[in-house]
Amino acid sequence: MLSAEEQLHIIASGVDRIVPESALLEKLKRGTPLNVKLGVDPTAPDIHIGHAVPLRKLRQFQDLGHQVTLIIGDGTALIGDPSGRNSTRPQLTADQVKHNAQTYVDQAFKVLDPERTKLVYNSEWLLDLKLEDLLGLLGKFTVARILERDDFHNRYTSNQPIAVHEFLYPIMQAYDSVVIKADVELGGSDQLFNLLAGRELMEKMDMEPQVCLTLPLLEGTDGVQKMSKSYGNYIGVTDEPADMFGKVMSIPDELMVKYYRLASTVPVDEIDEIERGLAADELHPNKVKRALARNIVAAYYDEDAAAAAEGQFDLVFKQHEIPDDIPEFAADLTPNDEGLVYLAKLIADAGLAKSVGEARRLIDGGGVKINGEAVAAKCYNVDPALLKGATLQVGKRKYAKLV
Repeated sequence: MLSAEEQLHIIASGVDRIVPESALLEKLKRGTPLNVKLGVDPTAPDIHIGHAVPLRKLRQFQDLGHQVTLIIGDGTALIGDPSGRNSTRPQLTADQVKHNAQTYVDQAFKVLDPERTKLVYNSEWLLDLKLEDLLGLLGKFTVARILERDDFHNRYTSNQPIAVHEFLYPIMQAYDSVVIKADVELGGSDQLFNLLAGRELMEKMDMEPQVCLTLPLLEGTDGVQKMSKSYGNYIGVTDEPADMFGKVMSIPDELMVKYYRLASTVPVDEIDEIERGLAADELHPNKVKRALARNIVAAYYDEDAAAAAEGQFDLVFKQHEIPDDIPEFAADLTPNDEGLVYLAKLIADAGLAKSVGEARRLIDGGGVKINGEAVAAKCYNVDPALLKGATLQVGKRKYAKLV
């Protein structure tokens, strides 16, 4: 078994803050498995590898012999996490939360070890709180303390409305830590206030307080904005292997080490050597990035899928050829009253874009080709004769043969 110091070196890789680090080292020195908590509110059904960053850190804890408690915040999601918000988050219905939760769990276990994961739903205790219990919890925090939180403070000082129920969120998340007796809680860098609230509440209830570990936000493939579907710079954990490989290859070189630390399964000591080798110009960035792309694809699929994805990438980008195994799509080419076919809808129907709106944006950005010829911006309707038997390409990696 690794020493406490060796474990701390692995755990600290890529993290933003550990508060306090000395307490985590002390807990590790006891030699007993820690209970490591992550709470997630299922506000959306699909996750990308940016969402999976804390899951990867949880898996590191598991590989070191510790236990994980994954809390599905179906209770707190009814409030809505105000972190980073400048307005009240729309509340979800119980049915929306339930649907999103199941999808999230399915995707989370692509990363976590089920044998070392306890899955719980905080509605089990939050929705059963009696008024006297709730008032007791609220009495342990002051309004001044809650307003120290940046997003609340900013909204308050700029006269933006704050709904009273939003004040409950950090307190309810803190109570989760009390219920499960967390040793460590993970969260994004924007979650530090919530995590510290859990530590504070545990102290006030005469419990050993949890250690708070925050992780940085992962930039998307553009290398600038945080990874987000709304920015179109995300790598989904359910993306097809070839698409996933290509997206990883598109990240800026300067982000490679961060992706290695936050999104890969490569051992930390190997990442340390990769970082040193890149800094000393001893490693070729393209080879390092290829190894990263293979690792990430294999983490969500397998080694064979990763090798096939790399071969597909080479076929398209190095040899500039159209792949042989393009999926066929039975396209409805019935013309409209103007004798044209709405290309944006065709792209969405073929599964080459998430929606008609996204397809239109891709067309406007020059990201759509018919038989290798780029479609002009704003050209949403085309002659059906151009589409019969055509090869439709969207972006650099998505194809469909129209039949």
